[in-house]
Amino acid sequence: MKIIPSAYSLLVAALLAGSTSIAGAQMPAKTADGILTNAAGMTLYSFDKDAANSGKSACNGPCAANWIPFAAQKADQSKGDYSTIMRDDGQKQWAFRGKPLYLWSKDRKPGDKTGDGFNSVWHIVK
Repeated sequence: MKIIPSAYSLLVAALLAGSTSIAGAQMPAKTADGILTNAAGMTLYSFDKDAANSGKSACNGPCAANWIPFAAQKADQSKGDYSTIMRDDGQKQWAFRGKPLYLWSKDRKPGDKTGDGFNSVWHIVK
């Protein structure tokens, strides 16, 4: 009789642990003062030349050296408004509402927004 309650307790504990990790899943970005940022508080940008929901980035090669793709890990999956795309170089990148997300190489500290409006095609994501 002691085996059944113990097995039951282990099953309940395992189910609770699993639901906690699902419910506590972290979003890839956060909001600070109405602006999307990465975990370090660096501003995230979108590029007008990226077509929403195309699953592709129009910023590759030298462009991606200045506009750093907001990298997703291989195992990352879509979460709410966030999805991933596969870049031309084979790396995964986060997208928000279908638009790939980027960091601007000239932003130096959390809260910097120096890339907003750059060449009239780069914008902070709100």
